Amino acid sequence: MSTELPPVAPEVLAEAVENLTARLRKKLDAATEACAAGAASEADGSVTVRFGEDALVTLRPGPSGTVTEAGQATCSCLLAPRCLHRAAALGAAPLADAAPPPPPAAQPEPGAPAESGPAEPPGPAPVLTEAQRGAAAALWHAAAEALAAGVTAGGAVVQAELLRAAHTARLAGLPRAEAAALRVVRGLRAARERRATQRLGALTGAFRELLRTAGVLASGAADPALTGTARRAYAPGGSLQVHGLCREPVLSATGYGGVVTHLLAPDGARYSVSDVRPGGLARARGAGSASVALGGAVLDHAGLARGGLRIVGATVSAEGRLGAGRDVRATPLRGTLWTEQPAAPLFARPAAEAVAELLADPEGAESALLGCDVTVVGAAGEHLLVREARPDGPLLRLLPAHPHPELPHTANLRRIAGYPGLRLRVLGRPDLDRAATLRPLAVGPVPGAPYTLRLPEEWLGRADLGYDRLQGVHFPPRADAPGPLPAAEGPDPLADSPLWRVRRLLESGVAGGRRAVAEAARGTAPPAAFAPLHRAGLTGAAELSAALAAEADRRPRNAFGRLTDPSPDGYAWAWLAAATHLAAAERSLVAASWTAVTDEAVPTAR
Repeated sequence: MSTELPPVAPEVLAEAVENLTARLRKKLDAATEACAAGAASEADGSVTVRFGEDALVTLRPGPSGTVTEAGQATCSCLLAPRCLHRAAALGAAPLADAAPPPPPAAQPEPGAPAESGPAEPPGPAPVLTEAQRGAAAALWHAAAEALAAGVTAGGAVVQAELLRAAHTARLAGLPRAEAAALRVVRGLRAARERRATQRLGALTGAFRELLRTAGVLASGAADPALTGTARRAYAPGGSLQVHGLCREPVLSATGYGGVVTHLLAPDGARYSVSDVRPGGLARARGAGSASVALGGAVLDHAGLARGGLRIVGATVSAEGRLGAGRDVRATPLRGTLWTEQPAAPLFARPAAEAVAELLADPEGAESALLGCDVTVVGAAGEHLLVREARPDGPLLRLLPAHPHPELPHTANLRRIAGYPGLRLRVLGRPDLDRAATLRPLAVGPVPGAPYTLRLPEEWLGRADLGYDRLQGVHFPPRADAPGPLPAAEGPDPLADSPLWRVRRLLESGVAGGRRAVAEAARGTAPPAAFAPLHRAGLTGAAELSAALAAEADRRPRNAFGRLTDPSPDGYAWAWLAAATHLAAAERSLVAASWTAVTDEAVPTAR
């Protein structure tokens, strides 16, 4: 088995590619693909990659396990450090998360990991500096070039330009824009390597977020949520009392693994305790029973998920993450059932109301949890179909919160699917990119229901689907099942809507670049291609799609055949307009799917 290369800081890779000559840049993609299999670990902790007989690249990661400086990557050839071998080895390594210095106004919690993300600071919006606007404009241009190239032409050179612009954005104090650029680069890499976990739709969303963020910032807008915060700053939280809801395994594409335990305060405020470090799958599986490093509490994460804490001197991030500072003190509390306070209100409101709030404010949707009581209908393809236990409740689709086969999410849902009519209490995260879809983290019995789960008393009325494995003894006898339930999947507003034509056009641009969109436009006359959108009343989507196709095919040339307008800006703006409109239209359909939607309510023109 080949040795894994250590993660590389984005700016180190960008500099290595920038130092190559034009001739060597043309060979970089082929050299990168060929070098990862030749990596070998050395006794001093370094990793070497051999290129033929005369070139040996050595990567010496720092204490963090990451190559963060140019001097930590060397090559034995005569052209080093401006050589193809060194750039190829760096390009084959995983892309590390950026680690910016702590902001001067608020020092981070000791031991807290660096993380880019949105912030919600109080007070008026700050004024962007010239450096920030310039960095955002450079990032916009690099993103527009990458979009015009697409996955097929978005190789190491295009990625390096994005990384260089992302590094400039970080130095200018735009960490959210940098994080969006890193997501696009990772998506391009995964798509070019044809990884099974990569979804073209996810890369399309990453491009939309990057272009929107960079474009708005470059225009001079100063929304604090678009500038972001470089580190998760922890602020004093006073005394808190929190009760466990469930625990969730974390497994990232960058090799990190661990657990997040979700907590709830008596006033309904959400908190969490995380333990995520390098280690991948093995650490994600083991961290579920690891000790909680918070104020000397003698609890592991399994105990905290079914228990609670009284915390003195708490420190809390803007996202509700509890910090483990020196002055924090924590005392274990008795666990509470989901039927008791503070968890009971989570399951008291219709799911459609909670989803409508998340769609209105999608910034916090990734960490939001939704609870509801459901009746199992059965399996339908990759979904577990359930119906919300309310009058005229919608048909919901349950998908594994994490599909990795070594985690028990999928196996647990398959076992539940074998008990049609089973009543369940479900706590999970709504998937706002799919119609009426919930990714459950934990399940429990429905109070008073005769045909429901029978969990051990020590589980305190819930099973964490990422750690606990449901067995036959946890289910009621099948002889007690109610009558047969209809297994029809029902309408899917997203699948039945002709908006799939817009989605396919946008994704073809991400996959094949501007040329793919132009060729698609030449194949069918625009009125015929977008007529189904007009017939369904989606005239805005039709007009924006037609404008995108026309802009993609607009390549004016002079008498000598040279492009008179080589800039990709016009194409990128047209693509972003269509993508933004599509996202808003799909959000409306997703919201409708959580209610009792009839066939007449869904535009079905194909």
